[in-house]
Amino acid sequence: MAAAESPTLRDALERYIRHVAMERQLAANTVAAYRRDLDAYLTFLESRGVGAPSSVGTTEVSDFLLSLRNRDGGFAPTSAARTLSSVRGFHVFLVAEQLADKDVTLGVTAPRLPSRLPKAVTVDQMAAVLAACEGEDERDIRDRALLEFLYATGARVSEATDLNVDDVIGLEEGVSDAVRLLGKGRKQRIVPLGSYARAAIDAYLVRVRPVLATRGKGTPGLFLGVRGGRLSRQNVWLIVQERAEKSGIGVELSPHTFRHSFATHLLEGGADVRVVQELLGHSSVATTQLYTLLTADTLRDMYTTAHPRSR
Repeated sequence: MAAAESPTLRDALERYIRHVAMERQLAANTVAAYRRDLDAYLTFLESRGVGAPSSVGTTEVSDFLLSLRNRDGGFAPTSAARTLSSVRGFHVFLVAEQLADKDVTLGVTAPRLPSRLPKAVTVDQMAAVLAACEGEDERDIRDRALLEFLYATGARVSEATDLNVDDVIGLEEGVSDAVRLLGKGRKQRIVPLGSYARAAIDAYLVRVRPVLATRGKGTPGLFLGVRGGRLSRQNVWLIVQERAEKSGIGVELSPHTFRHSFATHLLEGGADVRVVQELLGHSSVATTQLYTLLTADTLRDMYTTAHPRSR
């Protein structure tokens, strides 16, 4: 191929974005994050006069990471690690498409990440937050259904906002038995609903959702806002914050706290880690095993408190 016909890094980026969006079917938010990371990377390379895939070396990748750390205010290790992951994926693609001879990121290491355990609340604290939704107006009934759903399924907030009425399994028999969730990489999983979540969702579907739906444009979404449109991620975050504050537990909650608490409480109750892995939609059991550290800490505390020879 003549030099004039060789694709630039920008051309290759557009091909890569199409690849992750269409062939790998990654979520829109993930694709957008890849584009942001790689736009910054290519801008750095262009400032060095590097515009062709074959012209990038390990030095450029390392210098790019160093430039992130030297930004005003610094760049968090988690953000730098995520950016390096985006850059790695791009260079693997360049090699696979024969746009580069080798993966120049192989010799580059990500910054060391601090060990951070997921945050979970206690069973009693979760019960208090759910009780803060008690009431008979449409927002109370809707919020109770939403929060019971999050705690019963461990769903990601995006999975909750993307959920449609047809994804609730068992409605044709008059009762919601389980839900069909579409997770990362568009992987589908079925998660059962407990009796509390079933009752809350059934009440919402019968008494509130039809009213909310008349105010909108006929969205198939399960959880709707007061104007009849599908709830957004920000809507869910605000609902969680409001109900946590009303509960008086004194702990700051996010939608992800429900996912962490779901996993932790299942493991504390004796669930097998591989079952929890399936319910959470984790591709690797190693991710789920983070939660076992929480339960081990709980057991250690109980042992220290109760055993006469523990100290």
